[in-house]
Amino acid sequence: MKQAVMIAPGQIEIRDAPIPAPRPGEVLLRIRCIGVCGSDVHVYHGKHPYTSYPVIQGHEFSAVLEALGEGVTGLKPGCKVTAVPQLVCSECAPCRRGDYHICDRLMVQGFQASGCAQELWITAADQIVPLPDTLTFEQGALVEPIAVAVHAISRAGKISGRNVAVLGAGPIGNLVAQVASSAGARVLITDLSDYRLEVAKRCGVEAISNAREEALAQASARVFGQEGFDVAFECVGVETTITSAVAVIQKGGTLVIVGVFGEKPRLDLGLVQDRELNLCGTLMYQRHDYERAVELIASGDITTSPLLSKHFSMDNYIEAYRFIDAQGDKSMKVFIDVGDLGHLGTK
Repeated sequence: MKQAVMIAPGQIEIRDAPIPAPRPGEVLLRIRCIGVCGSDVHVYHGKHPYTSYPVIQGHEFSAVLEALGEGVTGLKPGCKVTAVPQLVCSECAPCRRGDYHICDRLMVQGFQASGCAQELWITAADQIVPLPDTLTFEQGALVEPIAVAVHAISRAGKISGRNVAVLGAGPIGNLVAQVASSAGARVLITDLSDYRLEVAKRCGVEAISNAREEALAQASARVFGQEGFDVAFECVGVETTITSAVAVIQKGGTLVIVGVFGEKPRLDLGLVQDRELNLCGTLMYQRHDYERAVELIASGDITTSPLLSKHFSMDNYIEAYRFIDAQGDKSMKVFIDVGDLGHLGTK
């Protein structure tokens, strides 16, 4: 079987590997579609702090269940699935209190453990999340980033009826805005890219603002009036966006840090204290966030088609990264096709 191995930053080898056999409690998956995310791009550029080489990438994916290991029940070969990619210890304090997604020894498949960038891949049966046949393989590969958004929204508490600012209209910011809207929030999304803002509009997020042309305070007043917003999601990971959010959000508001900061930002904590702001982080997801993501796609509450940028074959895996680099902010979600996407779902 084919296996894509990133042997060093910017270098991928397509290797022939033996077909693995599932052990007790495991399942064998035939991978169909893999999404490329921002963290994968960091690995490609050698800038991911927690990934060494060689590495088999792939953690956003859809697949068909090929075979069951001994003792696996409740699953059938031939069904469409995805899987949660977290490997946790179940022993540390976060795990014991139920916060296994921030396990002290957390490993993520595709980064610290082998991912699904191969034709056939084995994972634990209890990681499997079934997908309805109505979902396409592309949509199945989007469950993971939508679960990121679902979990991020949960960090702000109940947001129905609240005014929400989403800073950053890339794939994650777009999905955060859509999940917030589906939960009943009034949403403003900002970005420097007119292209990404237009994609947000096509996904149903009507209130948009180009931060290059309109300050956050002006956009907030235009969309929300004097009331402003009391929840913000920072989905960029740069100092200017978090500082502007702290300065503009309502007193007593909640800021959720979704973006990954490449450089440490300077933040006026005196202002955070004086305005009694709630500042919280969000990391990944739990299984119920995956299940909610599937529900949101299946119900049509999340619009996926405007997010789909381009497909590449597994043999041309490296070209996906080159495309993302060349397109810049005009690229949203890029996919690697592994096998026939026409089986049990179409593009």
